[in-house]
Amino acid sequence: MSDGTDVMKTIKRSPGVNYPVLIPNLKGYETAMKCNIEEVAIFPAGSEGFSQKNLNCSVEEGLKRFKEVAVQAIKDGLRVRGYISCVVGCPYDGPIHPKGIAKITEELFAMGCYEVSLGDTIGVGTAGSVQRLMREVLKVAKPENLALHFHDTYGQGLSNLLAGLEFGIKTVDSSISGLGGCPYARGATGNLATEDLVYFLYGLGVNTDIDLVKLIEAGRYISNFLGKMTESRVNRALSDRFKNHSDIVKIAACTSQLN
Repeated sequence: MSDGTDVMKTIKRSPGVNYPVLIPNLKGYETAMKCNIEEVAIFPAGSEGFSQKNLNCSVEEGLKRFKEVAVQAIKDGLRVRGYISCVVGCPYDGPIHPKGIAKITEELFAMGCYEVSLGDTIGVGTAGSVQRLMREVLKVAKPENLALHFHDTYGQGLSNLLAGLEFGIKTVDSSISGLGGCPYARGATGNLATEDLVYFLYGLGVNTDIDLVKLIEAGRYISNFLGKMTESRVNRALSDRFKNHSDIVKIAACTSQLN
């Protein structure tokens, strides 16, 4: 993360695109403010073990640091988004109780977060565990203020997504070509691939206004650039077979006509 400042100063920013920055503490916030940021992301862990590994402090101390960041950011006119790591399971502490995640969610909203993303960092979640989590978290938050963030380590990402959508969640984190991971979550893969997510949503009749052909091309570009195979099953399956977005949507919807 030491080159984060260089990244933010170098990238070409496009109108209408959000560029949030992960901020661990006030020192990091002061550094980030030199890069003309508009949104910060604070990221407590749902377990003590992961908090110690990722933040080098307890969950309680982490929340204290993040509150300082949130207060200052809001004072400076920035938006603050919250992320919670290991909401289902932790590589060090094992299964995580939903009540603890609900409590942290409530605290993040009290700090002023406009949205909280629930992250299955190591991808151990199933539809059942996601349902149990949502029932508890929705006691303290509205679905429109929550987001889902799944890693696809066990191939459960899309089924977990569907479980969350059934509770009214409408915001989902994903990554092109399934990129990502975490040095403190050994064996965990990247986030749910954006190509797989969009194809899945079109199959449900949800129009994302995202061109699947261009999305697949973008995924192939970044994978080739990194010299690694894409983690997106949809990207691998479709490859160069289709040049027209509507043809892919027809396959996703299993219909010959678009509604």
